[in-house]
Amino acid sequence: MQHSPALAALIEALRALPGVGPKSAQRMAFHLLQDARPAAQTLAASLQRALERVGRCQRCRMLTESELCDICASAQRDAALLCVVESPADVVAIEQSGGYRGRYFVLMGHLSPLDGIGPEQIGGAQFAALLAAGEVREVILATNSTVEGEATAHFLSQLVRQRGLKASRIAHGVPVGGELEYIDGGTLAHAMAGRQTL
Repeated sequence: MQHSPALAALIEALRALPGVGPKSAQRMAFHLLQDARPAAQTLAASLQRALERVGRCQRCRMLTESELCDICASAQRDAALLCVVESPADVVAIEQSGGYRGRYFVLMGHLSPLDGIGPEQIGGAQFAALLAAGEVREVILATNSTVEGEATAHFLSQLVRQRGLKASRIAHGVPVGGELEYIDGGTLAHAMAGRQTL
């Protein structure tokens, strides 16, 4: 069945969301237009307002409505400690853990030469300038445990070491409360390789 042009465009736009396929996008579009028109108007207005007001922090590239995000603007954060993550969602996850008091640098992705994503696209020049400013003493590389995340961490660690700074990588392994029989082989291999003396 052919949808009207406006409905087809809405369905296609909803498919841009992560994890949303054609059927889910169609179901969302039908729901918004059939049962939730006031909610759809609120959603559209909120999205438009966010697009107009939310940008990137000039220092760390986190999403914010100000020149500097709250973390970069805070005098309570340790400026010598810099945690590099792939996305704003990673910052939120680390902040919710409550165990980190340094600052961040958000890559907004990872290196992926096949997709045309190189150092320029992940803020390589801005990262190097941040290191050159002289405040940072240690960089914690908290990129994902994927092939691309590992390659990105390796590339960034070289930039850090060239400046004579300490580069560390977050630990990978068995989660707290996890049972070994349910852990995948790759995670167990990382855990065994990164074991510590008691």
